[in-house]
Amino acid sequence: MEDSDTKTAETAEATETAEAAEATANAVRAEAGTESVEAQATVRTYPVAPGVRLNVRSGPGTNYGIIRVLPAGMHVPIFCQAPGTRVSGPYGTSNIWDNIDNGEYVSDAYVYTGSDGYVASRCAI
Repeated sequence: MEDSDTKTAETAEATETAEAAEATANAVRAEAGTESVEAQATVRTYPVAPGVRLNVRSGPGTNYGIIRVLPAGMHVPIFCQAPGTRVSGPYGTSNIWDNIDNGEYVSDAYVYTGSDGYVASRCAI
């Protein structure tokens, strides 16, 4: 009978150890998932000039086609910036174009960044 009791105790201990290891792994996965959501949430947005409906183009310049038009009052993320056509707008004259989404650019002269220069890394075009 002792052998049977010992085996039962060993099996229970092994099951508890496996359950604890899985719980730890699940906690690590959950924490990693939370960190990636937090990293995505840190993208800063900038206001478009008041009252402006802004053209969104397929590249950094007026020679690229208009994809869509942003309604007045929008805030846009800037993922990266690229040099392009020089444009005059409410915030000066600039050749900087802001990448606001995959393949979508707006002139920085219409976006209030608080700077006349680059505020994000250069796009790899």
